[in-house]
Amino acid sequence: MVTQFQVRIAGEEKSYAEQAAQAALVLTDDLESKLSRFRADSEISQLAQLAAGQKQRLSEPVFACLEIARRMELATHGAFSITAAALKTQSAKPQWSLSQNEFSIRCDSGTLEFDLGAIGKGFALDRMAEVLREWSCPAFLLVAGGSSILAGEPPGETPGWSCGLGDDNSPHRFWLKHCSLSGSGLAVRGEHIIDPRTGRPDSLRNRAWALTDTAAESDALSTACMILDEPDIANVLAQNESWLVFLNEGGDWRHLGQRPLPPLA
Repeated sequence: MVTQFQVRIAGEEKSYAEQAAQAALVLTDDLESKLSRFRADSEISQLAQLAAGQKQRLSEPVFACLEIARRMELATHGAFSITAAALKTQSAKPQWSLSQNEFSIRCDSGTLEFDLGAIGKGFALDRMAEVLREWSCPAFLLVAGGSSILAGEPPGETPGWSCGLGDDNSPHRFWLKHCSLSGSGLAVRGEHIIDPRTGRPDSLRNRAWALTDTAAESDALSTACMILDEPDIANVLAQNESWLVFLNEGGDWRHLGQRPLPPLA
């Protein structure tokens, strides 16, 4: 995932909060060892060794992440896909299927070159939140790389965690609770987002943010919205009332979707 994670916990004794935060951060190391395509021994990297027709049993986290990735690919009509990067080396997207009974993946065709960059860090935040709840620390804010945020219960008597669309000094701020906000854009890495439908770098806008219930969903959705036109985004959002998208064009922010806007901070 190659990113930095931050944990903020409110309303707990300091030493206990530090232990809970450390437990959540330790989990990211384990997930990195399983999900990163930059590690030759990770489960994700090993999948590229499968020939068509071969299967591999997966650990629970990897299987769960791939299930979400497949669901988000379907929900975004293919605008999000963990096989997009494979089109750099293959003429067609590799095909794969999951078996719930066997907890396994099957390579149906091509080489399974997966890139979980646009969903892996969000998945890690969701799992970190589970750890903090197990530690009875429900008031938290989790951040991955500055572009993915997962908010738990509000701190104290506040209406939520103050989070902005952009950097820490962004004037476009909301009070967030029990939701995730993720952003995708070109400012840091340039034209790096590949359209899975064409295999070419292609972005219709400089920045897109998505607000959803989970960080894995918001990461995937914000990435898809970089290459979808507005009618297609509206079509995607019509299928899920819990999703909200913010677009930045010409310096102005606009939102799409049926989910109510969170309170302005």
